[in-house]
Amino acid sequence: MASKVQIRSQFDLLNDLTDLFIEDLKECEYSKAEFYQLPETESNDEKIVPHTIEVTKQTGEIAHRSILNSFTDIYKKSGFSSRVLKRHPGLLVLKNTNKENLIARIQQLNKAKAAFKECILSIDNNNARFEAVHNAVPNLITLAAYRKVHFEHQSPFSVRFTWMHKHATKTLTKKMALAMLEKSAGYSNPRMIDQHSWQALVAQEQVRVASLGDKEKLRIRRPTRVSPQVNVRYTAQNRYHVSAALPFILINPEPDVKLGTLPNYIKPQSHPRKKEYDFLVDRLYLEQVTD
Repeated sequence: MASKVQIRSQFDLLNDLTDLFIEDLKECEYSKAEFYQLPETESNDEKIVPHTIEVTKQTGEIAHRSILNSFTDIYKKSGFSSRVLKRHPGLLVLKNTNKENLIARIQQLNKAKAAFKECILSIDNNNARFEAVHNAVPNLITLAAYRKVHFEHQSPFSVRFTWMHKHATKTLTKKMALAMLEKSAGYSNPRMIDQHSWQALVAQEQVRVASLGDKEKLRIRRPTRVSPQVNVRYTAQNRYHVSAALPFILINPEPDVKLGTLPNYIKPQSHPRKKEYDFLVDRLYLEQVTD
């Protein structure tokens, strides 16, 4: 298990490399800088899932400053949620840059981020992990510190932005699911009329899960908040997407690369390819694994 000294040491390395990376970017020429500022979530609103998200587009020097500042935005702010992490989508297109040196710097920084994450996750207990991080680096949001810096040093056909819905998945056995339901039976649920109604609901869920075979595979497939993504395309078949939680760095591309912007998010009414899930327990997004 990592000690306070080890955590602080790994964090200091990450912090120093971040500062060096920012200094490197300050020295680079750029042909385009765009930053898509998203609203921050106040602590009181962290459980509200928004149906719309307004994007404020910045360009030029203002965007460049916001891009540089985003790499150090890893601490809790008073009054704002630390559970709903603020994302910093943006695009910095560099020109005449020493590609090899900058790539080496980014890879070095991302390696330090991965080592810091590994150091933190070596502490198995969630409460002990929180205390260790809080003591070593007060007010740090660890998930923000883990974020990789994404970049492209080839010249793709296009770099565009979009909004993506993801799911957090967890596989479990029938025994684990029943234990989870047994635990939740003791909770009080303010949405139910009374505790008896709540326990009756959980009892129905337990019956459905108990009727399954012992070897059935189960999965929790919980939808997460929508998040901005970067889509990089070379051809229809050769394409990929990465998180836009941090600005995307495009190094020395050809001038004809097509560049997109991040639009406002409006929750779609329906999606033609949306799969309808038949959940065993709707409130937990618990389903059988059939594939």
